[in-house]
Amino acid sequence: MSAFLLWVFAIGPALLAEALLARYEVLAYGAGWRAPVSRLPAGVPYARGAASDSPPDAYLVYLDGIGKRRVRDSRDGGQLVKALIAGAPELRVLGQVQPYSPLADPLAERPVWAWLRRRTELLLFLHNVMQIFVAADQRYRPLYNRAVGSQTSTQLRLAGYQPDSGIPVVLLSYSGGAQVASGAVDELHTQLRCPLLLITLGGFHNGANDLGRAEHLHRLTSASDRIERVGTWIFPQRWRLFRGSAWNRADRAGKITVHRLDPATHVGPHSYISTTARLPDGRSHLDRTADTVISLIRAHHSATVATDHPSP
Repeated sequence: MSAFLLWVFAIGPALLAEALLARYEVLAYGAGWRAPVSRLPAGVPYARGAASDSPPDAYLVYLDGIGKRRVRDSRDGGQLVKALIAGAPELRVLGQVQPYSPLADPLAERPVWAWLRRRTELLLFLHNVMQIFVAADQRYRPLYNRAVGSQTSTQLRLAGYQPDSGIPVVLLSYSGGAQVASGAVDELHTQLRCPLLLITLGGFHNGANDLGRAEHLHRLTSASDRIERVGTWIFPQRWRLFRGSAWNRADRAGKITVHRLDPATHVGPHSYISTTARLPDGRSHLDRTADTVISLIRAHHSATVATDHPSP
């Protein structure tokens, strides 16, 4: 018990400080005290994949889970993004958006957090967890949505996206990234006037963000994903009882399609992005996830082309 109490006294003040700092960043954005970061470090491209000299079939923005701490992809060493680029060279892929920073300030590159990372890795994850709940809090949600939506819009423009071009923007989100992706819909539509397709992978979100301006949301999930299931329990807007919630309105409108990726788990050696867990057909979980995402994007693109250019 003494060891536990020591741990509580050591970590407690840090948790209290983090709870306050998590709100500070979105308030600093709203008050204009600090300008969001838009430039990327030297050597980091604004997009990868399809060449910039011709329009891609779609722009894909990857919003990672709470492991996201820097501009470069971090959760899995960027393997999911690499698999998507290799499997769908017609896409332009962005992985640098900071879902857990309204000021687009990479956590791992802040001096204080760089020091903490060498000593208490857990605090880095707690920071991003806190940001998810700030993004879901009705008091801060509009500001947070506008901040990250604006950040995403800026990065898309820098990657070559032209407003009113009609090229789809795909928001692929993992875990808590789904809260941010769903919140960015209105701001992206306002700034870029672009078709929006959402794909959530083990999405952890409160279901309160309006999806009216999204063309569709594909929910990739698994019966073994306990973390995503917790999200459907703790947020009342995800309950069927609350028929008027944004999530349930979108569901009744036919905007949400569920795809099962059993037996994948949320994290660990059998996660959606595992390179070692194998399916009966020999593919890894990562391969299946990438294949599923690519097939959904291509099907959406084909349907859009057919609608815009019907056969005579």
